[in-house]
Amino acid sequence: MDAACTLDGMSEEKMPRVVGVIPARLASTRLPRKVLLPIAGKPMLEWVYAAASGSGVFDAVIVATDSDEVASLARGRGWDVRMTSPELPSGTDRVHAVAHEEPADIYVNIQGDEPLLRREHFVALLRPFARSAVVAISTVMTPCPAQDVANPNAVKVVVAHDGRALYFSRAPIPWDRDQSGQVAYWKHLGLYAYRKAALHRFAALPASRLELAERLEQLRFLENGIDLHVEPVEHDTIGVDTEADRQAVEAMLAHRR
Repeated sequence: MDAACTLDGMSEEKMPRVVGVIPARLASTRLPRKVLLPIAGKPMLEWVYAAASGSGVFDAVIVATDSDEVASLARGRGWDVRMTSPELPSGTDRVHAVAHEEPADIYVNIQGDEPLLRREHFVALLRPFARSAVVAISTVMTPCPAQDVANPNAVKVVVAHDGRALYFSRAPIPWDRDQSGQVAYWKHLGLYAYRKAALHRFAALPASRLELAERLEQLRFLENGIDLHVEPVEHDTIGVDTEADRQAVEAMLAHRR
């Protein structure tokens, strides 16, 4: 991590070791093989890896996969790749598996289907750790576009005044009961940073009731009284879950080839 990327309030000498992990399953259900699908001339995973490795924020970037095909692509490009069990149920579990063999102070879960990530997202994600030594987990949010407020694929988050997440939902939260039009909605972006102890805690806890209902693994932390700190960012992203998403991202990235 270069000196220009030190976190707010920390000297370079005191910087923690930060490792980015990109969980990359090939057996996605809604859009099969999506991490290898071409976007503007490159596999989607390559856009994600380039955003992370080029940010200057990480001491190492690792692809965590259960697929020989994904591993072959990564090795062919000189990336660090780790094989993880196909039985692992979530991306966080893959990050946890990497944490067993890769030492770090902070691990960042970088979704393999987020090719529009940029340096600003990673810098914001790590900022809460510089502000407080008690922060164990962080994530990011951006103003929710009007068309996504009722979209269940766009996860909304409500936060307290101090930045702690109160709840995440696929539903429009908070509910504008009086239809005032004055309610601010925030869209959650699927980046997480964890201290190692938080990763161990997640893996030791059973899937929670709300997590299973909403299919949002971050709710496991909230249901067990573990704070998530949410940092605002300016730029939205598009998580690629459908062919329409892929085409929209391709149009945005075509000029970067």
